Amino acid sequence: MIIAMGSDHAGFEMKEYLRKELAARGLDVVDCGTYSLESVDYPDYAAKVCEIVNTGGARFGILVCATGVGIAMSANKRRGIRCALCTNEFTALMSRQHNDANVLAIGGMVIGKLLALAIAETFLRDDFSGGERHVRRIAKMMALEGDVS
Repeated sequence: MIIAMGSDHAGFEMKEYLRKELAARGLDVVDCGTYSLESVDYPDYAAKVCEIVNTGGARFGILVCATGVGIAMSANKRRGIRCALCTNEFTALMSRQHNDANVLAIGGMVIGKLLALAIAETFLRDDFSGGERHVRRIAKMMALEGDVS
């Protein structure tokens, strides 16, 4: 499985930890940056990861900034992306099973490394449960992308 990962400077250390741990578990990780602690803008890295996910270059994306909020909001501006900001394993599980999330956002300064890894593993392991009600709700959610009201 190929995973695209990106972060801003505040999420850099967490991204690096997750990247190494996921690669050690046999996942192919595409590192979209940033590559240092030098200040950068999180929307740029959300865009890079989302582009790879949207074009099929990666099955999932993982994004990290200080809180996860800004990078998740940026990702969700991209057509076709369903980015879930998760702070626990249950949220990660439900974001996959019920919402078919394709990008995970994590707050690198909000949760610890071991919890972040558990969240990422849960997100990457679990599948969309399908079912008429979830498919219907996701279709309605995705239809909002064209809503200008």
